[in-house]
Amino acid sequence: MDIRFLGQACFELSEGDARVVVDPFLKPNNPVSPVTADEVEATHILITHGHADHIADAVGLAKRTGAHCVAVVEIASWLSEQGVEAVSDPNLGGTVEFDWGWVKLVQAFHTNTIQLAGVVIGPPAGLVINIGGTTVYHLGDTCLFSDLKLIAERTPVDVALIPIGGHYTMDRHDAVLAAEFVGAKTVIPMHYNTFPPIEADAGAFKADVESKTDSQVVILEPGESHTV
Repeated sequence: MDIRFLGQACFELSEGDARVVVDPFLKPNNPVSPVTADEVEATHILITHGHADHIADAVGLAKRTGAHCVAVVEIASWLSEQGVEAVSDPNLGGTVEFDWGWVKLVQAFHTNTIQLAGVVIGPPAGLVINIGGTTVYHLGDTCLFSDLKLIAERTPVDVALIPIGGHYTMDRHDAVLAAEFVGAKTVIPMHYNTFPPIEADAGAFKADVESKTDSQVVILEPGESHTV
């Protein structure tokens, strides 16, 4: 399974014919993304919450590709209102199954506004994604909380995608403890260095995590991939 980082919290997970895009925020909306929504071929789109830096390209990408979208029920309803046809609408704790695996919505501590519509809507989520037998935990935008450990105990995690930028999410210091809680073999930092308020030292995060845990930190520049 290939994980391609597209900047901020956007990733493309590829296994066989499946192209699962998480939190589509692409060029030119995303200043560090290497690709536009017209250059991505998604079969599925997974969304953690409605802030623009996670959903700005969701509608356009879904309409062009026919991708099946999964988001918490209120955001799913908004996507349907925008003309997206294939939508699943679980709430926290809900699981949606596909041929390639499944995705489960879990708790995240953050806010959730569809900024494109000026609407405060539903809770945010993290995503536990099983694709091709590999479990990827996209923490979404969140502060540190102790039940990260419970989520990982419930479903052991192979790859954790953890925000480190601070200001809007946990910073790199709290993210080290989050990595300890989750206990994934591989940790990939995200949600940093896109804008000045979330500048962070990924190298220092890597050194701290690898000195305190058995996890390996893989730092990806936008456009780079990692194979699991």
